[in-house]
Amino acid sequence: MANTYLVGHITVKDKEKWQEYRSKVSATIEKFGGELVFRGSLDSVLSGSHKHQDTVVIKFPNMQSLNDWYNSPQYQSIIPIRDEAAIMDLLTYEV
Repeated sequence: MANTYLVGHITVKDKEKWQEYRSKVSATIEKFGGELVFRGSLDSVLSGSHKHQDTVVIKFPNMQSLNDWYNSPQYQSIIPIRDEAAIMDLLTYEV
């Protein structure tokens, strides 16, 4: 079974709202076997272009777990906070 990764590219619009979102999201991830791989700020773009300043990578055991997390009532309930706090592109990868 392949691991699945969620990659979020983020531009924070409201730091206070972003902190509120971050304080709530971890508990929703753990319930579905997800674990934070890294969270960081962009240092440089070596080729091409990239519009966001921050990135987060979260590992899930499989795509079903990731989808169950994303569609869970717990995560869905904090999406409005996320949307107020940041512009975010979310991508998934199976490796």
